[in-house]
This record gives sequence, C-alpha cells and structure tokens, in this order.
Amino acid sequence: MPSSPIRKLIPFAEQAENNGTSVYYLNIGQPDIETPISAQRAIKEANIPILAYSHSAGFKSLREGLVRYYNDKELPISIEEIIVTSGGSEALLFTFGSAMDVGDEIIIPEPFYANYNGFAIANSVNVVPVEAHIENGFALPPVAAFEAAITKKTKGILICNPGNPTGYLYSKQELEQLRDIVIKYDLFLIADEVYREFTYDGHLHHSILSLEGLEHHAIVVDSFSKRYSMCGARIGCLVSKNKEFMAAAMKFAQARLSPPTYAQIASEAVLATPQSYFDEINDEYVARRNALVDGLNGIDGVFCPKPKGAFYAVASFPVESAEHFCQWLLSDFSHNNKTVMMAPAAGFYAKPELGATQARLAYVLNTTALKDCVELLRQALIEYPHTTR
Repeated sequence: MPSSPIRKLIPFAEQAENNGTSVYYLNIGQPDIETPISAQRAIKEANIPILAYSHSAGFKSLREGLVRYYNDKELPISIEEIIVTSGGSEALLFTFGSAMDVGDEIIIPEPFYANYNGFAIANSVNVVPVEAHIENGFALPPVAAFEAAITKKTKGILICNPGNPTGYLYSKQELEQLRDIVIKYDLFLIADEVYREFTYDGHLHHSILSLEGLEHHAIVVDSFSKRYSMCGARIGCLVSKNKEFMAAAMKFAQARLSPPTYAQIASEAVLATPQSYFDEINDEYVARRNALVDGLNGIDGVFCPKPKGAFYAVASFPVESAEHFCQWLLSDFSHNNKTVMMAPAAGFYAKPELGATQARLAYVLNTTALKDCVELLRQALIEYPHTTR
C-alpha cells in the first residue's frame, strides 16, 4: 500500500508545531466551514435506546432522501439504485471489488486522487494512467490516449469531477466523449462526484447519470463529507442503474454489516439544507481560490492553473523535488514563526516523475490566511537552496 501524499508529512508538521512554529495546513481537504446545524441537532435529539444495525444498504429513510436529492437535480434515481456507504472511500472500494477481478485494469487520467492507487492495490487491480497536463489546466486527455490504453483486461474508466487534486471540471462534451468510449468497448464509466456542488465562474456540473445511453455503464461515487463539511461522519453512497453491479456491491455491503447509525441520522438531516447554503459557500471558495491561485502565479517561477471546481489546485514550483521542498518547509523553514504544509503531487500520479515539481494545495482556509501562505511560499523560495530559477 502506498503512503498518502496528503498525510505522510504529518510527523514533520507535528515537530514544527512542537518547535513553536504555526503551520497552515493546505495539504488536506478539510473545510473550515461549519457543519449545518441540522446535523448537529439531529444527533443531539436522537433517542436510540438500542444502537442496532441498520439495513446494509443504509436507512430506508436516508435512501429515500437521496432519491429526492438526485431527482431535484433531474437525475432519475430509485431507492434500489443506491447503497449508503461509510464515506465515498468505501463506495470506491465496493466499486473496485464488484466491477473488477484480480489482475483487471482501470484507466484513470492522472494526476488523480491518491487513494485510487490504494483502493486498486487493495483489490489487486492495476491502474493504467492516461496523462493530463498542467499546461492546459488538466483537461481531459485525447480520446486516442484512452483507446490506446484499453486491453482485454480493461473494465472501466474512472474520473473525479470536479477533480481532486486538480479542481478541473469536465465539460458535457468531454463526458460525452468518455460515454462513447465506454459504450464502444463495453466498459464502466465510474465518476467520483463528491464535489458536485462546488463549481465556479458560471460553469455547471454535468453528472454521468444525466447522459443518455450510459444506464448500464454508469457508476457514481458520492459523499456527504465535503458537500456538508462533515468529513468525520464517514457517509457516502454508491449509485448505479446496473442491477448486476449493484447486486455484487450489496454483497460487500452485507459483509461489512451496516453504515454507522449516528452518521446516517446526521446525513439524513442535512439533505434538507437549502441552496442558499451552497451559494454562500461557493462565493467564499471563489474568493479563496482567487487569493491563492492569483497569488501563486505572482511568484516568479510558479505556475498554477485556475480550477473551475472543488477546492484544490495543483501548482508547479521552480524546484527539483517538490516533495523535498514540502518537507523542508516543515523541517527547516519558518518565517515569523509560521510555515505552510502542502501535499507533494508525485503521490497523485501513477508515474511519480510527472509530478516531481508539483504540489497540491487545498484552499480550505480563509482568504487572509491564504494570502499569508502565498507570502510564506514567496519567502521560502528565496531561502530554499534548491530552486531552479
């Protein structure tokens, strides 16, 4: 199993704090937005004399709430097409286990969410990367690149939309290109859509569930974690109209018995959160994105494409090794008793050398903090002994 590029440098951050240095944590997508009060209230008011198992697919009432959520977005889903999971991570594990056998292959545009590697390894599945490029903001690679990667072992294509770590938002045209490929070769199209609500500058999110012809091929991974700022609840879901796939996934759900009860109670409550909650958050994330990305692009030698969604950005730095630079920031650098923690981007690539000079930053702090982070990185690159400027 690979180490997480998001968490592997935590010991260095802890040591920095022990030495009196304040650390800005831009390495992890933990929003500082308050969890909706409805979730907190639902847990406090729950009267549960016996903390029993739920249905392996999750509370019926929660699944019914999710059906309303998707239908409100003009995605016609029924209760039989949803399995509640312990976070989006478990939904991905169920997907790998249900759709693929030992030695099968999954095609993923890189860079990709680092845990996809871990989930594949846990299921003895091989990741086949198709390279996206920072120069064009990590847009969908050419169709020919996907077709060249398909073998007899290929079972599907996996995307994250909007993307983690890049923040790239796939257009409807790009999704239709993927639809045509998976239909042509009879593959699954798996979309991790956990950041669906976070899109900017007038751009819209298009779910693969909305694409005609994908009924047998589409698998969606979803989560409450980032949408409602409740990462610790560990509730997500798996959505597909493919009955055979869902029957296989249910076996995995039964094997782990049930999702956690209190977390399901909180999740059901937040489904009533009004759109105004997301409108306000999106405005805040746009301001944060602009503060961070515009600031980074103002540093000599740094390049960071502007994301259209989620709350991540990947930047290239004028260094030989971004991993060494990220570690050095924690172990050797301090300016005004402060430093910054980033996630080295090499861990988000199947071919680590492609991300050697890049790092992922999560703009989950307020704009004042993010502007401070930019100035710390500017100063750090002046002091860092291994810049290539």
